[in-house]
Amino acid sequence: MSASTHVTPLTVFLDASAPVKVIVLALVIALIAAIVVTARKVMSGPHLNGGSTFLSALRLGAPLLGLLGAAYNLLMIFIGVSNRGPQPFNVLAPGLAEAAFLLVLGLIVGVVAVICHWIIEARVDRLVLRA
Repeated sequence: MSASTHVTPLTVFLDASAPVKVIVLALVIALIAAIVVTARKVMSGPHLNGGSTFLSALRLGAPLLGLLGAAYNLLMIFIGVSNRGPQPFNVLAPGLAEAAFLLVLGLIVGVVAVICHWIIEARVDRLVLRA
């Protein structure tokens, strides 16, 4: 990505290395899965089917995965700076944006997982208290 390119989340993703793209795709898939699991569980009627364990794991795992991706990206930035010498900020900014993008995406997925887990817990509580 050149320094004059307008940076958007899409350009950050398209310019990312393969490991970072895998982490972003895993987080997006996890976000969609959390919403689908919650919707299926809420619409399943009085049956208490699975999905809570996945959401419990996702609440903690997603932010950690985003943090891991951000740390990996920052490591690559620092290695590049040490090998090539100081760079102007506009050269480093896309890499820093990529690290921030990973961290924010991990936090968003974690927050959605927490909210989905609360929804399911409330539903389970209502079903158990009714019985």
